[in-house]
Amino acid sequence: MSTLFHDLRVKSIEPDTAEASIVSFEVPPELRSVFGFTQGQYLTLRASIDGQELRRSYSICAGVDDGELRVGVRRVKGGAFSNWINESVRPGDTISVMAPQGRFFVPIEPAAKRHHLGIAGGSGITPILSIMKTVLAREPLSRFTLIYGNRMLRSTMFKEELEDLKNRYMTRLSLQHVFSDEPTDSPLNMGLMNRDKIGEFLAAVVPAPTLDHVYVCGPFQMNDEAEAALLAAGVPESAIHIERFGVALPAGAPVGAVMHEARPGDAEQARVVIIRDGMRREIDFRKDQPSILDAASAAGLEVPFSCTSGVCGTCRCKVMEGEVRMERNFALDKAEVANGFVLACQAHPLTERVVLSFDER
Repeated sequence: MSTLFHDLRVKSIEPDTAEASIVSFEVPPELRSVFGFTQGQYLTLRASIDGQELRRSYSICAGVDDGELRVGVRRVKGGAFSNWINESVRPGDTISVMAPQGRFFVPIEPAAKRHHLGIAGGSGITPILSIMKTVLAREPLSRFTLIYGNRMLRSTMFKEELEDLKNRYMTRLSLQHVFSDEPTDSPLNMGLMNRDKIGEFLAAVVPAPTLDHVYVCGPFQMNDEAEAALLAAGVPESAIHIERFGVALPAGAPVGAVMHEARPGDAEQARVVIIRDGMRREIDFRKDQPSILDAASAAGLEVPFSCTSGVCGTCRCKVMEGEVRMERNFALDKAEVANGFVLACQAHPLTERVVLSFDER
C-alpha cells in the first residue's frame, strides 16, 4: 500500500446540506491502482491553509462499483480544514491526497446470506454509506438495516441518495431515521441516539440474533453507547466494528490535544529504526520528545500521519523489535495490539532499540 501523497484534481464539489459538501476527485489512469479502495476506507488530505500545513482524514462515501472517488466533508466549528473545503475549494483545484487506508470493513462474500446493521450519527454516515452500497451490490443474498441519527431531516447527509437506494433495494434495505429535534410519526424514530434508543431498535426492529455484522460510526458518545447496547443485547464483540472520528476531551482542551508525558520505565534514549517502502532509516529518540512520530518528523522522515491524537489510525505501524507503550489508542483493536501494531503518534520507546515497520500495515 502506498503511503505517499499524490496531487489529485477536484472534479466537483457539491453542497449536500447547509453544513456539508461532497468532494469528488479525478483519478488519472496511472494512479487508479493506487486509489482503488475497499468499502469503509478513508482518504487523508493535505493542504497549506493560512501558511500552515494541515492534514485531515475523510471517509470515502462511494461504493466500490461506483467508479468514482469522493468524500463527504461536514463543517466543524473552528475546523480550519473543513471550512476551507466548504468555502474555498473549487472544481479544478488540486489537493494532495494519500492512498486509501483503514480497516473499517468486513470482506465481501458474494454467496453469503447475511444481515448487516449500520448505526450512524451525523457525518458518521460516510463510511457506512460506502459499506452499505457495496454490500447490497456484491452480496445479492444479504440485507442491510441502517439506523441513522440526525437533528432533523434537512441536516441529514445523503438523504436523497439513501432514498434512491431504498427504492432500488426495497426488499433488502431497511432505513430507519432518528431525529432529535424534529417530530416523527413514531416515537421510536425520535430522540437521542443513546443506549436506550438503540436498545429499543434491537428489541423491536433488528433483533440481535439476526445480526452478522454491525458497523458503528458517529460522535464518540454515540459510539460508546451503541457498543454498550449491542453487547447488552447479546451481539458478539467480534461482530461489532467501530470507526471513531474523535474522542472526549477535558473542558477547555484544544481539539486533538494529547498531553505527552514521560513515565517511569520509558527509555532515556533510544535508537529507532523506521522501515517504510522497503527503506530503513535510523534516528535518535530522547525521553523528552512527545512521540516516535514527532522524532521521525524532526529527523526529516516522511511517514504517514493525520490526526496525531490516536484516533484515525493513519500512523499505524508494527513493532518488529523492542518494546513501546502508547499514550492512548482509539484506532487499534485488541487483536491488532496483540499482533504488535502501534500508533506512531502515541508511541514511546521502552527499550533502547526499537524497529518499526510502516510496510506491515
